[in-house]
Amino acid sequence: MADETPAQSNGAAQPNLALQGVYLKDCSYESPMGPRADGNFQPQINLDLATTSSPIQDNVHEVVLTVTVSAKQGDKTLFLVEVKQAGAFLMENLEQEDAKRAIASVCPGVLFPYARAMVSQLVSQGGFPQLLLPPVNFDALYLSAQSQSVPQTTN
Repeated sequence: MADETPAQSNGAAQPNLALQGVYLKDCSYESPMGPRADGNFQPQINLDLATTSSPIQDNVHEVVLTVTVSAKQGDKTLFLVEVKQAGAFLMENLEQEDAKRAIASVCPGVLFPYARAMVSQLVSQGGFPQLLLPPVNFDALYLSAQSQSVPQTTN
């Protein structure tokens, strides 16, 4: 028997992406008027997502998913919530393109359910009806961003 580890079979190191921890990095909730709403409560909800990454140590990266949700009724802001959900991810032996995809798609997909729960909790504790954000397909967002950044050739 050979002394091979699964990560080094066939002489090549296997790619590894592993979650090391999830934590709430920052959050804020603003409600300028409190839960008062005039008449029919049908706010316009705006959702913005952003992802950043920074190295923590050797192969461990911090990925931060920022979820910003605002609710307006007419020209009045009902509430504004921002949640920065972070995770530490071990990334070993990933090609550059695979690492980019992990940071832009896989990691935010892991972090989003935590951020979604925090947004819901903050809105509910602010006196508004429960807000459940819809699922987000980060892979589709990544592919869309990639296709927009590829230069188009003309004949």
